[in-house]
Amino acid sequence: MILPGILFAQEIKIAHVNFQEVLLAMPEIPNVEKEMAKITEEYQKELELMQGDYQKKYMDYVAQQDSLTENIKLRRQQEIQDIQERLSSLYELAQKDVPEKRQKLIQPVQEKVLKAIKDVGDEKGYTYILSMEPALFLYTGATAVDATPFVKAKLGLK
Repeated sequence: MILPGILFAQEIKIAHVNFQEVLLAMPEIPNVEKEMAKITEEYQKELELMQGDYQKKYMDYVAQQDSLTENIKLRRQQEIQDIQERLSSLYELAQKDVPEKRQKLIQPVQEKVLKAIKDVGDEKGYTYILSMEPALFLYTGATAVDATPFVKAKLGLK
């Protein structure tokens, strides 16, 4: 009978942290953004190059189709279709590859922030540290502790 009373008598300390704010303040983020811009630009250039090739071949075909033999028409139509398929395939690859590369680059930074949050929780004796993401957290009472500054300090951020 005494045990339940002891459990309820323990102080529960809850804090919240703005994970996005801390993450965006990390010094690694500009390098991640530069790398992502580079990767995106490479895909964009390749897509534009292929699109230009497609446009040229298509316009040439349209301009010459009346004077071409049936076999040459079929070959050129196949070339145009092949370019369309490669263009589509490259677009799909970019759609998959860019987010994967972003996650790979940002994951170590996220892990560093999560470790700092855990360390702050241990040091300050918080039972829970909740994320301030709007979908997860709808109200902060006047006595709620904002652990964001503690996490930033732990990481050496301003």
